[in-house]
Amino acid sequence: MTCFARAVETGSFSAAGRDLGLGQPNVSRYVAALEDHLQTRLLHRSTRKLSLTPEGERYYADIRRILDAVEESESSFRSNADPSGLLRVACPTALAHAFVLPHVPAFLERYPRLTLDLQINDRYVDLVNEGTELAIRIGQLEDSALRARRIGSYERVFVASEDYLAKRGIPRTPDDLREHDCVVYTLLASGATWRFRNTEIPVSGRLRVNSPDAVRAAVTAGLGVGHGPAWLFDEGLKSGRLKYILTGYSAPAVPVQIVYVANRLLPTRAIAFMDFIADVFSEIPAFNEATPSSRLQGNDYPRSGRYPGTEV
Repeated sequence: MTCFARAVETGSFSAAGRDLGLGQPNVSRYVAALEDHLQTRLLHRSTRKLSLTPEGERYYADIRRILDAVEESESSFRSNADPSGLLRVACPTALAHAFVLPHVPAFLERYPRLTLDLQINDRYVDLVNEGTELAIRIGQLEDSALRARRIGSYERVFVASEDYLAKRGIPRTPDDLREHDCVVYTLLASGATWRFRNTEIPVSGRLRVNSPDAVRAAVTAGLGVGHGPAWLFDEGLKSGRLKYILTGYSAPAVPVQIVYVANRLLPTRAIAFMDFIADVFSEIPAFNEATPSSRLQGNDYPRSGRYPGTEV
């Protein structure tokens, strides 16, 4: 079961063998024996990659819970009860690079018997079926199969560069965005619809990207209006190259949470990570301070008024 699970999680028999301290032929032989025992094929094999069969997907989800439970039970009898083993955590790209990765060295130093598999991407990770214990997510929890621990919150803001505003004018209400180029982040849960305090507005523009960092770069380059967390645009806002717009219209702050499967035994390594990251985020002002729209920033544009030299 362990060989099969690691082959699934690493993507190859060779990688699973390195992870487990076994040769690739042994891993392949163990998985073949498991398939023979179950009398069903669990994996499609090719020269390039492994892929799960439908039966393999179901079996993997079941044995991942079993293996986690076994490891957790055994750890309670060990003389050294420090968290150990492999912990898989999914995290959005921008959040990982800005706030999680800088603290990984301290986490690994605190728990020397633990290995962290930090899965950095912006796709939705299925914790139930993919064998990932934890995921850091932004937004309300809507899946009843999951539980969440809140570690902070932030408000999504609206920004644009000075150059863009000088050319196109300042949008004074959310509805004005219909006449503006907006940089659309394609992986946003609401798609090309931006949510405001009392309304939702469909937006469009000449550039669509699937990376928050690309949104920041495009907005800074003057390609359109941007939407996202204030910390994403922090450097440009502090330098004055970017300006807040539409302050006062932002939707309520969205939570940042660590989620896990509700009916799965949570190993001590996962609890240790949640406690560590919760402490880290409690010290980050971006997730605990008043939101930008609740206080007038020095470089804010109010709802009315004119950018110097521009008709609005």
